Amino acid sequence: MNNTSNNIGIQNSEFRIQNKNAGFSLIEVVIALAIFTIMVSITSISFMNLSPKYRLKKAVWEINSQMNYARYKAIFDGTKVKITFNPNSYFIEKFDEAQNEWRRDQINFLDGVILQANNSPIFHPVGTVSNLASIYISNSWGKYKITLAISGRIKVTQVE
Repeated sequence: MNNTSNNIGIQNSEFRIQNKNAGFSLIEVVIALAIFTIMVSITSISFMNLSPKYRLKKAVWEINSQMNYARYKAIFDGTKVKITFNPNSYFIEKFDEAQNEWRRDQINFLDGVILQANNSPIFHPVGTVSNLASIYISNSWGKYKITLAISGRIKVTQVE
């Protein structure tokens, strides 16, 4: 019986010694956090450099989809729809035949890009377009050109 209690006592003391060595010291934790902070700051800088690229692509996609929306809205509603461009925004207008004037349907702002358009395209109920437009969307990452044909076809190209 005595041997068994001695073995248990030895095992308990070894267990206590092993527990004292388990875990991390304060210096090890501080070094690990410093390394983690450096890695996060490097990756965040990399992602911030990609931000203009994705803002430009988002703006191109949004303008393209809104032009398609305006064309289909003109066809389905049976009224003229116009898109007017400003340097950092654009708005969609519907023609009110009763009042004989354009009424703003919606206005959209684009962050981080500059818009340039030579015209404000008007979509007609038959699906055609007058006031053909070339729209340039640019920022520090690059430049895209959206051209609009009389048939309503929209072409997006990246400008060198």
